[in-house]
This record gives sequence, structure tokens and C-alpha cells, in this order.
Amino acid sequence: MSGDSAVFGVIGGTGVYQFEGLENVRTVKVDTPFGPPSSDITLGEMAGLKCAFLARHGPGHKFTPTEVPFRANIFAMKKLGVKYLMAVSACGSLREEMRPLDLVLVDQFIDKTFMRNPTFYGDGVVVHVQFGDPTCRKLADLIGEAIAESLPHTKVHPKGTYVTMEGPAFSTKAESNLHRQWGADLIGMTAVTEAKLAREAEIAYSVVGLVTDYDCWHEEEADVSSDSVLAILKKNGNNVQIFTAEVIKKLAKNQFESHCHSSLTNALLTQIKDIPEQRKKDLQPLIGRFY
Repeated sequence: MSGDSAVFGVIGGTGVYQFEGLENVRTVKVDTPFGPPSSDITLGEMAGLKCAFLARHGPGHKFTPTEVPFRANIFAMKKLGVKYLMAVSACGSLREEMRPLDLVLVDQFIDKTFMRNPTFYGDGVVVHVQFGDPTCRKLADLIGEAIAESLPHTKVHPKGTYVTMEGPAFSTKAESNLHRQWGADLIGMTAVTEAKLAREAEIAYSVVGLVTDYDCWHEEEADVSSDSVLAILKKNGNNVQIFTAEVIKKLAKNQFESHCHSSLTNALLTQIKDIPEQRKKDLQPLIGRFY
């Protein structure tokens, strides 16, 4: 992958396995200390901006949410030089007003996962990043403008709280109603893990929730099925292609600095001299700026 790089990255979720319209397209393998990413990464250009695309669940949708190699995926994006990372995530709605086919710019998370390692660090390196605002507002605002201009008839919600559950089964009715009582808006299985790792990698991250159903709290959708979700996802996938192209055009004209780009400042607690040499070598793309 020598010489390959990207500024803007896209992680496609269920129903979004490729990104169309790129020029000079090629795929690259990216080695990471955390194993291989979900798939080879597609590189290309649009509006003069170097872009990278990765299908979260791999070719043929072979990884469950728990099995997704989140650390390898985010590390690979960082290693390629990605500064801005947009993810799309299929979600169930916990609010009547967030209807199937609506888009939600997620700004908060509740993490209910318990089988994943959501950090690059440990093993001789201690890092505590700020995570009160877990997504990049500047990037979310740019994405919101792009959606409004390219999909004027699509409802986009500027904020939303996303519960990330372990899966792969959908919620029980009791869980669904509990999440509503918590004030959550969406239920999904992936995004918070990416958000935590992106913050540790100093990447500006934003996730667009693609509403597929009302989860099982809603009278009309007491039994959520994969088939019903996938039918909506085909329509959502079309919308993703349209608004992502507009996001790239806007970002090509307005690359900005985000607080996310310096999130390790004052967060790396271990003295550089005390970090094991192999860990320094492995984590160079993440913490190399400190030594």
C-alpha cells in the first residue's frame, strides 16, 4: 500500500457494500497490529478528494456485529491518513417521529456492548480520551447540509441518541420500551465502538443512522424481521450513494480542523520512555506525533 492515502473515509453498513462514482478506483490491503480489516479497502477520488471505502460487515456480509474487526478497520483508515470518517448504520427507531427511510445525525450514544475491545491501548499504554460529545459536530453539520441539498424530500434529524446493543438478535419488547424510557432515539449494533476508536485515533467521526423500522415497541412492528429491514435498506442504500457524493464535494471545498484531530493531547498518560518498544512500533500511526 506504499504511497496510498485518503482524506475522507466511508464505512458502509448493512445494505451499503460499495461506493459508486469514484475515479481512479483500486483496492488495497492494509496490515494492522489488530489483524486484517473487514475487507480490502477501496480507494479512489471524487471532486479531487482522495477517498477510502470499507464495508463494515465484509464482502457478502460475513461478520456479525460482534465479529466486526473494529480496531483493524479504524486503524487501517488512520494508517491511510483519513481525517474525516463518515459511517452509515442501519437503525431501529424508538420515536414515532423518526420514521423508516428518515436519516439521523447521531450525536450521543448509550453503550450496551459487552463482548468487544473498544480501545487500541492497554498493554503498557494508558489513554483516557474525552467522549462527552462522541461525534464531530462540524462533520455532522456538513453532512446535514449535503443531505438537505441532494435529497430535499428526505427527512433528516439533526440529533439523536443511539443505543448500541451487542446483538445479533433484535431487542425484546421489554428492552425496546426501556430504551425509550431512557430517552434514546435509535437502536443499533455497531456505531459506538467505531466512535470510541475513531476518537482514540484522532479522526473526526460522524454516523448517519438509516432508519429501517420502529423496533418492536411499535404496535405495527411487533416482530422485526431481517427481510423487512433489508427491503428498506435497499432504498436507504440508494440515498447513501446520493448524499455521500455531495458530502465529498462539500468537504473538498472546505476541509476543517476539528477538536477530534487533537483528542490525544493530555489523554496519553504513560510517559513515552515507559512505553514498550514494540507497542510504540505498533501504535506509531496513532501516537507517533508524541515522539
